[in-house]
Amino acid sequence: MSDRSTLVSPPSTFTGFLRRKHGFNPADGLIVLALALVPLLGDDYYALGAQVLVTVIFALSLDLLVGYAGIVTLGHAAFFGVGAYATGIASKYGWGEPLSGLLIGAMAAGLVGAVVGAIVLRTARFTLLMLTLCTVFLFGEIANKATWLTGGVDGLVGMETWPVLGLYEFDLLGQVGYWFSALVFLLVWLGVRRLVHSPFGQSIMGIRDNPGRAAAIGIAVRPRTLRIFVISCLLAGLAGALQAEVNQFVGLKDMSFELSATILVMLALGGSGRLYGAIIGPAVYLIAQDILSKDNPVMWQLWLGIILVVLVLFAPGGITRILAQLRGRIGR
Repeated sequence: MSDRSTLVSPPSTFTGFLRRKHGFNPADGLIVLALALVPLLGDDYYALGAQVLVTVIFALSLDLLVGYAGIVTLGHAAFFGVGAYATGIASKYGWGEPLSGLLIGAMAAGLVGAVVGAIVLRTARFTLLMLTLCTVFLFGEIANKATWLTGGVDGLVGMETWPVLGLYEFDLLGQVGYWFSALVFLLVWLGVRRLVHSPFGQSIMGIRDNPGRAAAIGIAVRPRTLRIFVISCLLAGLAGALQAEVNQFVGLKDMSFELSATILVMLALGGSGRLYGAIIGPAVYLIAQDILSKDNPVMWQLWLGIILVVLVLFAPGGITRILAQLRGRIGR
């Protein structure tokens, strides 16, 4: 079974050994380098960097479903929002410890995902798509109506995130928020890489490609599909919890169809089923949004839309496919 999560062919050196045994790719070094270079751009970029990292974690969770399990969903923001609200509510009412706060958000989203997955995964294709769409609208309406708990349209305010490890307090510049987000991202990245290279990850791709054949060779299709769905929801909730802690605010947009659609666009932009696309897509989208909105606060969405349409028309496999093709031509 081919591994579509790589951009660089494995050399017959030490990096080749790491690649075969641990899924290591030399391109991972570029990711670490990019994280280290962000502070050199100035204090104004800490907040943007943290936003990119949160969104990348969210996109990775979606890529496990769309790219690796072949489950297309329009309601993934529901689980992002569940994680954000769970952590935010805990913080508002007396528990703002950031590490356990991430666990609270992830577990809340995972539990909700297990219930939702047990229902929606009994269906397929268009029905599944519509049920996931209904899920995000339903959860968003609950958050809107439960003003006593969520703050409704005003959002959840009054949160207080405690210092990380009791030492590093979240500051207005966003330095601690950025480095905390970077650490969480790296741990998630390592975990997701390990997951997709594991026998379980390979079986998920086998189910995606041919569920009938997977069942015939003894793979428990439905339980494994539900398991990857729950893992995806856990990661989405983790991303939501991280955003709540860094921003110390949660709003209805964090549990909206607009967010679900936007993260799908980002994943399509980067390229699904490659993992690196879940990093490149959100990074390019958010950086372009930041640049274009500063240049033209009114028309930036139009220009961003034009860029996305051009990329989809001429690079349907996303930016990672373009990079892979360029590398192939250079290597000839």
